[in-house]
Amino acid sequence: VQLQASGGGLVQAGGSLRLSCAASRLTFSRYDMGWFRQAPGKEREFVGRSNWNGGTDYADSVKGRFAISRDNSKNTVYLQMNSLSPEDTAVYYCAARLKRSLSYRYWGQGTQVTVSS
Repeated sequence: VQLQASGGGLVQAGGSLRLSCAASRLTFSRYDMGWFRQAPGKEREFVGRSNWNGGTDYADSVKGRFAISRDNSKNTVYLQMNSLSPEDTAVYYCAARLKRSLSYRYWGQGTQVTVSS
């Protein structure tokens, strides 16, 4: 199984970015796909999740600004990030967990998002 995250970069505060995570060698529709981030000197934190059944969940810190979607035909999950602030600067990771599981089994390599003030 491979998860390939992409789309990170440098953006000014107030701007937008869309991250993508392409999965291979798993039955994508059976997996919850999560996004996490880790800022320098901080622990990794949950950002949001696209559930296998189409639902979504978000951390309070990103609600109303970030949106997760998925395309099961492309085995890809997206993270649309709007109204970015410097506090959103982090390495963003995607992860996969089988539906009804508690833990994420597969992780992508991460993509850097830097928001300048």
